[in-house]
Amino acid sequence: MRLKLGAGDDAAALARTFEAVSLVRDLVNTPANDLGPAELEDAARRLAARHGASFRSIVGADLLARNFPLIHTVGRAATRAPRLLDLTWGPEDAPKVTLVGKGVCFDTGGLDIKPSSGMLIMKKDMGGAATALGLAHLIMSRGLKVRLRVLIPAVENAIAGDAFRPGDIFSSRKGLTVEIGNTDAEGRLVLADALSLADEDAPDLLVDFATLTGAARVALGPHLPPAYTDDEALAADLARHAQAQADPLWRLPLWRPYAAMIDSKVADINNAGAGGFAGSITAALFLARFVETAKSWLHLDIYAWNPSARPGRPEGGEAQTIRALDALIAERYGA
Repeated sequence: MRLKLGAGDDAAALARTFEAVSLVRDLVNTPANDLGPAELEDAARRLAARHGASFRSIVGADLLARNFPLIHTVGRAATRAPRLLDLTWGPEDAPKVTLVGKGVCFDTGGLDIKPSSGMLIMKKDMGGAATALGLAHLIMSRGLKVRLRVLIPAVENAIAGDAFRPGDIFSSRKGLTVEIGNTDAEGRLVLADALSLADEDAPDLLVDFATLTGAARVALGPHLPPAYTDDEALAADLARHAQAQADPLWRLPLWRPYAAMIDSKVADINNAGAGGFAGSITAALFLARFVETAKSWLHLDIYAWNPSARPGRPEGGEAQTIRALDALIAERYGA
């Protein structure tokens, strides 16, 4: 393929973006039988090796020993072991930017099983992980002055005799107890443990990406991911860069009164909102319970998929929000 550049076009920047978007799309489009937690780890390891980043993983029962109980709970029924992937890059004294990506490599819904039509594109439920890796590639390729960390809880939400059940109660890494209201709200469970680990470092910027709720699609459709943050300056900068990069998103409120919808009578919190209202907001509020020390936190409820082809955006996996965030992070932490 040949691309004719106009005056003022930055060939290196275009190449970086092309590689990042291609990485995201290729990962999301890969069938689940070819991309499970281990293969997602392989992709993250390759990216780390390319950029000289450090990498480690915590796999299977070691998740319990290292206090990641929710990640283990969601992935324990699958034959492919759950794991937490951890990539770090950059000087330790630089501003800390941490990316967390939901890596559910296939989602049956668990015992609250999805209908067959609801599973057809569930290979894309690791789209948050793919997006985090794509943005990490952009940050490292630019050589930005940050201490980058990427955390990916990689699991498969399967059904077996030891699958977790509605009504079960589990402790989280943070120490909060979680009642399972619905096993198909598994993404927020694995993110909770990963966000807790990320938050222990008190990062300057913490961003999580997740194909988290159908409610976000009902509200805003497949092409406009909702963004949640309490940081007004971050929200304004993000909106500005989203418009400039033609990488749309839309801020929705972390409306605290809705937190009552995820109350539990027998645990600290329930993983599924009661009544079916405001599902994307209540999911964001659930995650917010696991973030305390990060200076700025942004949650993106992405779709990571184009239902049909559009100019420059083929049908299938899509890299949503990484152009906007690449521009924002470069502006704040330029090389």
